This record gives sequence, C-alpha cells and structure tokens, in this order.
Amino acid sequence: MCFACGPENPVGLHIRFVLAEGICNGEFRPTVNHVGYENTVHGGIIFSALDDVMANVLYLQNIKAHTARCEIRYRQALAVGDTIFLKGWIESRRKRLVLLKGEARLADGTLIADSEASFMTAQAGSS
Repeated sequence: MCFACGPENPVGLHIRFVLAEGICNGEFRPTVNHVGYENTVHGGIIFSALDDVMANVLYLQNIKAHTARCEIRYRQALAVGDTIFLKGWIESRRKRLVLLKGEARLADGTLIADSEASFMTAQAGSS
C-alpha cells in the first residue's frame, strides 16, 4: 500500500522500481490528479517520487531504513503528462547513517529535481 510504489494503493503513484548495480531506477508519468497549479505537477508529488527512489536503493537490498532528513532542489517545472525518469544511489555510508542521492529527469535529460537524503538503518534486533 506504499503511496509511491504500492501497486494496490488506489490513489498511489504506482512507480515500479528496479535495482541494478547499486542504482535504483523508476519512471513516473503524472496525471491531472497530481496538479499543484494549472498544468504543473505539485512539488510534493515530485518529492515523494524522489524520496522513494532513494528508499528503494536500500529496500530492494533488504535493508530496513527510514528517511531521517531529505532535501530537494527543484530545477524545472514538471508538466502533467511528462514522464520523469528517477534514479537513486548510495553516496556514502557510516554505521547506521546512509547518505543517498536522487534525481528526476525528462527523457531528453533535462533535470527536473535532485535530492539528497540521510536514511537511518534499523538497529539489529528491531523490526
């Protein structure tokens, strides 16, 4: 039921993530349900997609973690109907703290937004 990637969430984004060689990829095509202003996608939707592509770098490796901090920089507006290609990767790791980066680009390579987040991995023995 995950909002970003849950296939059974009726109001979710339904992003399918794939991990290959340590990089997580996904794609998302926003609809009129994702509008923030006129034909522009709400920044929170883009934020959710980027947070989840980074989270899935860990999740798809069976590493339990949660977002501790996330920063996003919007570079261009995203129009409804324009597909973004999401990419996330681990930048560094120190004990339980993992620094990840993510980006959302159009097919032509235009950077829509990029992000950096710290994730805390679960302590041993916790669920």
